[in-house]
Amino acid sequence: MAILPQAHEVPPELTVLELVSQGRFPHVGALRMLRHTDDEAVQEAIRLTRLEHLMDRPVDTLSGGEHQRAWMALALAQQTDLLLLDEPTTFLDVGHQLDLLGLVSRLNRDHGVTVVMVLHDLNHAARFADRMIAVLGGEVVADGPPSEVLTPGLLRECFGVEASVMKDPRTGAPMCIPHTTL
Repeated sequence: MAILPQAHEVPPELTVLELVSQGRFPHVGALRMLRHTDDEAVQEAIRLTRLEHLMDRPVDTLSGGEHQRAWMALALAQQTDLLLLDEPTTFLDVGHQLDLLGLVSRLNRDHGVTVVMVLHDLNHAARFADRMIAVLGGEVVADGPPSEVLTPGLLRECFGVEASVMKDPRTGAPMCIPHTTL
């Protein structure tokens, strides 16, 4: 299992390559050294998150979005069957949000990786998730396919907003347009 928490800290001067390599430490051999297959996993995670040009940069000098992608690469380098992601799109612009969510979707679809994500962007959640769970006050108030969960009633109950919910013309996923608070 790999976990991407919402907040992270790194020692000063730790490079992107060094950070992502940390994801392989559960796999190191008896001598606690990374092997060729570990190097390949690290390079693949860096490639998937489009960080090749930043490999030698200290993580503490990156923008918020680059920082988030570096931590995502660390999680991917672990090559686990389960990814737990807490707000993985934090600090990312919309283009990088879609890239990252597309990557997560491909990992699920093409490699069978189970992904559990916390997302506050309901339209992203509805577009990229097979199942949504809405929580209010620590209690589950809705659980199921996005088309059953993302409703005007749920948006009213959980967020106190009036909203329209319609099908995305490209994907068919439900999408909401909030209008006013109650």
